[in-house]
Amino acid sequence: MNYKVTKSDIVFKGYVFDIQVDQLEYDSGNKGVREVALHNGGAVVLPVTNGNKIVFVNQFRYPFQKFLLELPAGKLEINEDPQLCAGRELTEETGYTTEKISKLGEIYTTPGFCSEILYIYLAEDLTPGEHAREEGEHGMEVHEFTLKEVQEKIKNGEIVDAKTICAIQYLSLHEMFKEL
Repeated sequence: MNYKVTKSDIVFKGYVFDIQVDQLEYDSGNKGVREVALHNGGAVVLPVTNGNKIVFVNQFRYPFQKFLLELPAGKLEINEDPQLCAGRELTEETGYTTEKISKLGEIYTTPGFCSEILYIYLAEDLTPGEHAREEGEHGMEVHEFTLKEVQEKIKNGEIVDAKTICAIQYLSLHEMFKEL
């Protein structure tokens, strides 16, 4: 590191994230500023049915004012186990439950300005049930696609959500799913 932090302030405390502004001084004597969105992180769940279909949700995303096709996911509570969050979000958004959840990997969503880490889990041996959506999730639709259909939707721009694209890449690298 070629700098030291001379001042650090939380300038905004929000419901989803906080914003920290750090004043820096480089070894050269030059000054700099770094703004960081502090985020608890989240869990993404990639549910695969016994019929080898991947379960998606079509969810309204406020910043874009449109529905996006994506994998179920949610924000971690403070000190929450990401695997428990993945299971909760699976049931909440799709109605499916499972005892078989395994970690595929993790991604740093926007490391240039945000501390968010998303933990990606594979869910198998799904049992259908009733969803328990939050108020802002009403209107969400559940869809199931083969891996080949998903890859085509990514290719043609129907799936643009980064966490979903990363999770599908993890799945395609997973040995047992190379034949899907």
